[in-house]
Amino acid sequence: MLFQPIIYALIFVGVFMMVEGFYLLIFGKTIKREKKVNRRLALLQDGRDTEEVMSILRTEREGAEKHEKIPVIGPLVEMARHAAITISMPQIAISLIALSVVSFLLLTLFTGAVIQIRIVVALITGYAAFYIWLRGKAKKRIALFEEQLPDALDLMVRSLRVGHPMNAAVGIVAREMMDPLGTEFGLIADEATYGMPITDALDRMAARVPVPDLKFLAIAINIQSTSGGNLAEILDGLSKVIRARFKLFRKVKAITAEARWSGWFLSVFPVIALLLVQVVQPDYYDRVSDHPLFLPGAILTFILLIVNVFFMRMLVNIKV
Repeated sequence: MLFQPIIYALIFVGVFMMVEGFYLLIFGKTIKREKKVNRRLALLQDGRDTEEVMSILRTEREGAEKHEKIPVIGPLVEMARHAAITISMPQIAISLIALSVVSFLLLTLFTGAVIQIRIVVALITGYAAFYIWLRGKAKKRIALFEEQLPDALDLMVRSLRVGHPMNAAVGIVAREMMDPLGTEFGLIADEATYGMPITDALDRMAARVPVPDLKFLAIAINIQSTSGGNLAEILDGLSKVIRARFKLFRKVKAITAEARWSGWFLSVFPVIALLLVQVVQPDYYDRVSDHPLFLPGAILTFILLIVNVFFMRMLVNIKV
């Protein structure tokens, strides 16, 4: 059935939107609150002491690292950690089972595929929808962290220039910046307060947050702590480099905007045209559907459409 792959795609989109809907239903109020105050300050405002807050944040940020090597489940755990979404192994398993069951029911209702195909497609759909959703959340959080970092460095530079020590400069960033950067720097401040060298705390943050600029920050402070130098000038230079790189990224994005939209249009238009043909004239392919080359041709067309998407992305994905 030529229309069946499109039904599979629509079921995948429906499962994906269901994941997003459940997340907003459960965590919607928390998300709105954390836009105004970072999570560390929220926990402190609830009456918890600093040591307890540090323990909670460490568990959320690093507690699931041991599960990241587990096949199939590991990538989901890693994406959840990068997205700062607290979810346990049983919760992941229950979510995958629930999504797969919903996908199977939808496939049973809207397709005539045999049960073996429905089971395989349901498992793939449930896992893929959950993974893509977590990956989107993680990418959004990491992008926001990268955008906040130059402002945090500027704040640290001003603090260092008026005579504050490094620990105090980090603490100011933790109090003034929103999430995700505010909580991560707050964890550094708390670890330094309880005796961990700030260079080690920065290395831990660079390991748990996949932002390359954090590694540069950790290396710069490590070098300064061993060989000396004007740390304020070093951080000021790093902030300017990060801003210049963002400016270049945005310029490249603006220059390639037309090509990217053309690529998306050329990738999506054949699918839209096929949908319109099926809606306007469902019997359009009846005269040729019995031809022995029809099914191989249809399969080849879908394969070429998928290859087209990857090639279009390669053409417009300019590395800077």
